[in-house]
Amino acid sequence: MTWNIHKSWKTQLEEEFSAPYFKTLTTFVTKEYNEQKVYPKQEDIFAAFNHCTFQDTRVVIIGQDPYHGPNQANGLCFSVQDGVAHPPSLVNIFKELGTDLQKPYPKSGNLESWAKQGILLLNATLTVRAHEAGSHQKKGWEVFTDAVIKKISEEKADVIFLLWGGFAKKKAKLIDKSKHHILTSGHPSPLSANRGYWFGNKCFSTTNDILMQLRKDPINW
Repeated sequence: MTWNIHKSWKTQLEEEFSAPYFKTLTTFVTKEYNEQKVYPKQEDIFAAFNHCTFQDTRVVIIGQDPYHGPNQANGLCFSVQDGVAHPPSLVNIFKELGTDLQKPYPKSGNLESWAKQGILLLNATLTVRAHEAGSHQKKGWEVFTDAVIKKISEEKADVIFLLWGGFAKKKAKLIDKSKHHILTSGHPSPLSANRGYWFGNKCFSTTNDILMQLRKDPINW
């Protein structure tokens, strides 16, 4: 399998791609794509990195797994392809966005426009077997994506990390809090949102407030 990832990330993550664990991961993922139905499409595995270069990254949103239903996953966390029904977590993301920034509910659940503005939409695990949530966890992807977070933390400054839910919040230990911004809330999944842990967190307006304080362009969410 040939990995299609933007050269800005390839340079930063060179050590990871040559590490033994990554070679084992490559073997596993190649076998899965050859023998099973796996999401996203092979060419979209690194879509988050290809739509948002290392240099452009100014916001990071961390998800867990790609969607495992047909035609949903497009390589960006929480995002779905154009024309696909919005999964419950994405519905709640858009509801909070609407309340926070008085924006109309969008037709498309494709978040490429966010990525192109410098938002790295990073799933901790980049592939999944169809209809089997978590099936590619603990195969090496988390080691790789933790290294991505650490690299951003070490090499950049004033990046805003949005950590939604318990899983994402655990990634805070990888981030240098003295030079980055961490915004936490409950997860947008119905279970968490309906308990009052998601709605009203105002993470979108807060992100833009921080960017403007840094004299950077706000995100057009």
